[in-house]
Amino acid sequence: MNERTLSDAQAIVSYLEDHRCSDVHMIDLEGRASWTDCFIIATVNSVGHLRGVVHNIWDLFNERGIAVANRQKKPAGDGWELIDCGDIIVHLMSEELREFYALERLWREL
Repeated sequence: MNERTLSDAQAIVSYLEDHRCSDVHMIDLEGRASWTDCFIIATVNSVGHLRGVVHNIWDLFNERGIAVANRQKKPAGDGWELIDCGDIIVHLMSEELREFYALERLWREL
C-alpha cells in the first residue's frame, strides 16, 4: 500500500474510533485484490449511529482530498454502508451483519 493510501486509511480508522465505532480493523489487500488496496471494517451501534457517522465522515474525506465513488444522500437503513474510496473501501456494519458476513475471516483465508 502506498504511503498516501496508508495515511488516509489510518486517518479514517482514527476518525471511526473517535466517533464510537467499535472493533475497527484495517485489512491490507494489496496484491490480493486488483480493485482496492484495503478494507476498513467497523461496527456501528445502531442505524442512527450509522447515519451520523456516514453524514459526518464527508468532512474528513474533503479535508484529505479523498475521492468517493458512491456518494449517497441517505445511508441505507439495513445496517451496512459501503463507502468506495477507490484504494480504500470502508464497511460500516451492525454487529449482526458483521458476524454474519465475517469479512475479516473471508479475506484472511485468501
